[in-house]
Amino acid sequence: MDHASGIAAGILADRLIKDPQRYHPVALFGQYALWWERRLYRDNKVAGAVFAAACVLPPTLVAAGVVAKRAPRLATAVALWAALGGTSLERTGMRMAQALESGDEDAARGWVPWLCSRDPELLDAPGMARATVESVAENTSDAAIAPLVWAAVAGAPGVVAHRCVNTLDAMVGYRNERYRNFGWAAAKLDDAMAWVPARLTAVVHTGFAALHGRGAAALRAWRDDAPSHPSPNAGPVEATAAAALGVRLGGPTAYAHGVEKRPYLGEGPAPTVQTVREAVRLSRWTQLAVGAMAYVFKSTSSQVLKG
Repeated sequence: MDHASGIAAGILADRLIKDPQRYHPVALFGQYALWWERRLYRDNKVAGAVFAAACVLPPTLVAAGVVAKRAPRLATAVALWAALGGTSLERTGMRMAQALESGDEDAARGWVPWLCSRDPELLDAPGMARATVESVAENTSDAAIAPLVWAAVAGAPGVVAHRCVNTLDAMVGYRNERYRNFGWAAAKLDDAMAWVPARLTAVVHTGFAALHGRGAAALRAWRDDAPSHPSPNAGPVEATAAAALGVRLGGPTAYAHGVEKRPYLGEGPAPTVQTVREAVRLSRWTQLAVGAMAYVFKSTSSQVLKG
């Protein structure tokens, strides 16, 4: 039961202990990755693969060493506390809703970079509402469900490996000319590690949609709309979230590098401030559901292994 209780403790810690303003483990890892990038950067995929290995393997091995020293509960709890971003995501989503509800678009624009990489100056209030709903859905999968899944599958080492890979993808994922080759390995590895968590998130979204009479709409959006999304993992997550919330997501999307025409996901009106609040609630229930699944899976598997 050590690993299972570690999952429960990590979830509780994420809810009760605020992220430190300085010396957060993920921020420290970012500095570590920058150190390696300055030394290993070359405009080719091999260099990017070496960079990813140099960044990910040492922290993962350290986590495995802590587990090997018979501290699995502590290791899993600390790793999850550092990796989980669900509580922060919910708070940011609600702050965005409050700013939009009060008509303070300047304050709302200040929250956009906390959620996504879109250019806030190019977004009006409806655009920020849509960006928030899409980002809350996608980041629920990346920042909350994926760490829980990896905690259930591989304990602290799995959580650490995923968070390192996901952070590298955010830093060097091939989104511009500099990182098109160098960031390829990190981006592909992140896609692979997020594949199962994204589909589990979509399953929970579909279940939530069914409770509100939208189950068939969620399945249709997953089947017909999600494959058109440029991300193999964000597509199912955002499409089923759109159906669960009864709105349509996607369309022209403004980034610093220009406007991208994203496919439409789901059917219904455009998101509103109320949709933002509902998206936060959907995120919270999704996290609770998967957290319970992770705990049960780990406790059951531990009992089976013990015979």
